[in-house]
Formats: sequence, C-alpha cells, structure tokens
Amino acid sequence: MKTFTMKTIIFIFLIFFCFNGYSQVLLNADGPGNTYDLISSVLAPGHNPIETPDCSHPAFGDHIDEVFDADLNTNIFRFHIHVTPDDDRCKNFDRQRNEIKSYDQSPDNLLGVEDETVVYKWKFKLPVGFQSSPNFTHLHQLKSVGGSLESMPMYTLTTRKGNPDRLELRYAETDNQVTLARTDLEPLIGTWLEVTETIEYGKIGTYDLQIKRISDGTILFDYSNSNIINWRPGADFVRPKWGIYRSLNNPQDLRDEIVLFANFSVEELETSSVNDDNISNEIFQVSPNPGKEFLHLTNLPFESKQIQISSMDGRVVFKKSVQSGDKFILDVSSFSSGNYIVTIRTNQNIQSKMIVISND
Repeated sequence: MKTFTMKTIIFIFLIFFCFNGYSQVLLNADGPGNTYDLISSVLAPGHNPIETPDCSHPAFGDHIDEVFDADLNTNIFRFHIHVTPDDDRCKNFDRQRNEIKSYDQSPDNLLGVEDETVVYKWKFKLPVGFQSSPNFTHLHQLKSVGGSLESMPMYTLTTRKGNPDRLELRYAETDNQVTLARTDLEPLIGTWLEVTETIEYGKIGTYDLQIKRISDGTILFDYSNSNIINWRPGADFVRPKWGIYRSLNNPQDLRDEIVLFANFSVEELETSSVNDDNISNEIFQVSPNPGKEFLHLTNLPFESKQIQISSMDGRVVFKKSVQSGDKFILDVSSFSSGNYIVTIRTNQNIQSKMIVISND
C-alpha cells in the first residue's frame, strides 16, 4: 500500500471535516487500481482499515479490487475469498476474513457514540450458487469497542447453511448472541440489494434494518425495534465492518466466492436527514481518469458550490466557485503528472475522489 505523509493524512482528514456540520462519509469505487488506497483514504486516512488474507495468498494479489458493473452502471468493489489458502490474516486458521472497517484510527464521524443516531447504507450482491457455512458467514457487523464485552459483536448480518439456507440478523446485548430475525436466502441471491440500517446508540435505543431488491424496489427483509439496548458498559464507540468473514470448520460446504459491494455511506442524523433528496449516494464521476489536458466532471451534486484540486501533500493547485449543474470541464494541461484529489463542496456535504494526471 502507498505510504501517506503527515501532510497527506491531515489534508484527507480535512476533506471530510472542514466543512461546517458535515456528517456523511461516502465510500464509492472509482475504477480499477489503487483500491486499498481509496478505501484507506475514506475509512482511516493514513492507516489500514482493511483486513484481508493477502499474507497467506500473495500469489493472488489484492483480495479486494474494483470493476465496472453493468447492472448498477457504476464501479463496484469485489471481495474475493478462497477456501484455500486464505485464512484470517495469518492469525487464525479455523476461519477466514476479508473485511473493511472503521476503528480507533478512523475519523470521529465513522464511530458511533452514545445518544447518536447513525444511518449505514450499502449495496451488495451474492453470486448465483453462493454457499454458506453451517457455522457462520458474516457480511456485516456493528462492533462495540471498549469494556469487557467488546469481543462480541452487537449486531451481525450473516448467512447460514440450512434447509433452506438463511439470512440471519443476530444481536448480543452482552456476551450471549440471539437471532432477531431470519429469512430464506434464495430470493436474495444473484441480484443487487440495498441495505439501510438505522441505529440510535443508547441504553434505550432503536434499531431498523431494511434490505430491498434494487431492480424493482421490493423489500425482502425488514426488522425494527424501538426499545433495545444499543450501548454497553465501558464502551468507547461502535464501528461498522463489511465483507466476508466465514468459518472453515466445514470447508466441504464452501467454495471460492466473489461478493460484490458498492456505495457505502455512514451518516449522522443530527445534521442531515437520511431522506434529504439533495444528498446523493452516488459520487461524481471523472473521465478520463487517468487523463491529461482536460477532465470531464459529471454527476455533480445538484447544489455544487466549489471545485478544488489538491496535490497529495495538501497543496491547493486549483479552486473555483461553480453554479448549480451536473457537469464541469477541468483544464489540467499545466499540471505536473501525478496523483491529485478533486473535492466538490455543497451546502450539505463534501465529496472527494483521487485522480491521476499524465501530461508527460
């Protein structure tokens, strides 16, 4: 992975927090290459929020990459897991893990705290023929950090082999996990799904999880609880995780899998509403990228106010106020070749994307 300088770390941090009241973080795939750098720049700038089995399977290369998906008409993340030789980061060999997360090195608005309401959104697709372990195949968790109960996830979305195979929502108030809801897995296979998870963190909290099929908007899974304990004694914060984390105790039930993810969003509701139509989960697009001379910015947020380009050491090399509109052409013919970050500011949020300029 690329090594970030301290200036770069501070700069990327400011991208997400210098705008007054901003409380939504977006992680969207932007095309092949530099995938780990992209994930790290959003979830934990200058650190490593990625847990992969790369160490046990270096011949394969990166276990998370990016490709274009025709169904969503956008770039998406591919999470690869292999029955052998993949394991849990060369630390545990009865299970295997390929996940991204926030943690104590992440910005504050990626960490859930007491009396805060957070909405987590993402899209995912399980391939046709997907095989679940009879033990566990986790796709998402909310984990409490701090205190004596931090080893047990608070909420877990997992699949399990059975008759039929199931999707389960698991919950643990303390160190004992129970199933809150389950549904047959088959209708969720081979199609893009959108998840909206809303949680009020507190000793008397609320929780809502909805999974809908993107192609027709059908809700396939829905659970809600308006009186549930969502805060543990001694906890510092709660963090999300996404990916594939499965048991290897029954490898005969597993196969090599590719699970697709897209459009991760973490949003605090105190400063913006999850139903605000002016906030888009789709990040703006840059083409060509890599490019030279002229770059075309499209799908800009409706109320774009400013476009800024900075070098990786934090120097602002371009800044321009813009009117509302969804397109803009950047003249970068005078820029030196290298990596830059382009940032779009609106009244509601800030979006940023890494670009590559090649003018040699």
